[in-house]
Amino acid sequence: MDRRAFLRFGTALGASVFAGSSIWQEALAAAFVQTGRSPYGPLRDPDENGIMLPYGFRSRVIATSGEEVGNTGFVWHLFPDGGATFRGPTGWVYVSNAEFILGEGVGAIRFDTRGQIVDSYRICAGTLLNCAGGATPWKTWLTCEEVPQGLVFECDPTGALPQLARPALGTFRHEAVACNAVDRCLYLTEDEPDSGFYRFRPNRWGDLGSGVLEIAEVVGDVDVVWHEVPDPNPGRNDEPTRSQLAESSIFNGGEGIVASRGHIYFTTKGDGRVWDYHPESQTVCPLYDPDLDPGGQLDGVDNIMASQRGDLIVAEDHPFDQELVLITRSGTVSPLLRLTGQDASEITGPAFDPWERRLYFSSQRGGEDKLGVTYEISGPFRRLLLDCGPVPDA
Repeated sequence: MDRRAFLRFGTALGASVFAGSSIWQEALAAAFVQTGRSPYGPLRDPDENGIMLPYGFRSRVIATSGEEVGNTGFVWHLFPDGGATFRGPTGWVYVSNAEFILGEGVGAIRFDTRGQIVDSYRICAGTLLNCAGGATPWKTWLTCEEVPQGLVFECDPTGALPQLARPALGTFRHEAVACNAVDRCLYLTEDEPDSGFYRFRPNRWGDLGSGVLEIAEVVGDVDVVWHEVPDPNPGRNDEPTRSQLAESSIFNGGEGIVASRGHIYFTTKGDGRVWDYHPESQTVCPLYDPDLDPGGQLDGVDNIMASQRGDLIVAEDHPFDQELVLITRSGTVSPLLRLTGQDASEITGPAFDPWERRLYFSSQRGGEDKLGVTYEISGPFRRLLLDCGPVPDA
């Protein structure tokens, strides 16, 4: 076992002491996550939508950029990116960012309990290059601007309340954000080659109007020390947040981030890694490192999400191999689905419905006009049902 693998194993072992439900508890024997057999079986030939799926799964197109969503009268935005779902009184809502410069912001699609589209509308407008984001425990959507002077905006998935800028979360090229109810902090990634890894401590949980923005320093390869960012909202000619403290550590192109079972998982596209930060032990190590995986299953890491049972799903941004990749709690990496015939695109916005019977994602530059297609996948997903109420019809 080389030094990186040893450090990963040691950090995983230490983290498992603090969190018995960690993904690491079942993966310790392997010491690091590698390509393995999918619990869903092999992918079959592409379906009518060009998607390769395991047996028992099917796909449908729910929205195409520049076209009306169902019979709602609402035209779907260009270049759909990060997304999430929210349970409503009569079904659920899927929200999707527009990574575009014309201020399309965030669109939403509302479904009834049978999964039929009943409405579509905009919940955020006038923003720039909305890339990823994150859902909050109080059921709002945080959408992130991926521009040098970018902000995070808090949005109401129902569209009833106006969007709110949240400058306390910093001014930088935002990528994604994850809310961790365990330590009542938010964790943020930055899309820069020399990006920082950030933590936001709100003064009051559930209110993002004020708080302390911090940046991570990694000491001794695994231990994390947090430092308050002196100026969270620098001007165009000021020192950017990632460069204000000499102690801050560099991560190679921050991408997606998610909180799951007391851990924070995030991706860095420059080195193809999936990272595991454990807030209780304040340690960080690679969960997946392509240099340690002979099978090389995961490439072009981007958005990331977690299932209720603790499996991770990573979206790939790769011109020749566009997949949603599953990382199981047993430590195996395998393709969940593969998109074909859209080599100039990337997969974005994966999110389950609240009952985990349907999975949504987009091909950002897919379709005949290369402006984006949003899909729904249904089938026998591995589920761990929580108290979400009655399961709707398939």
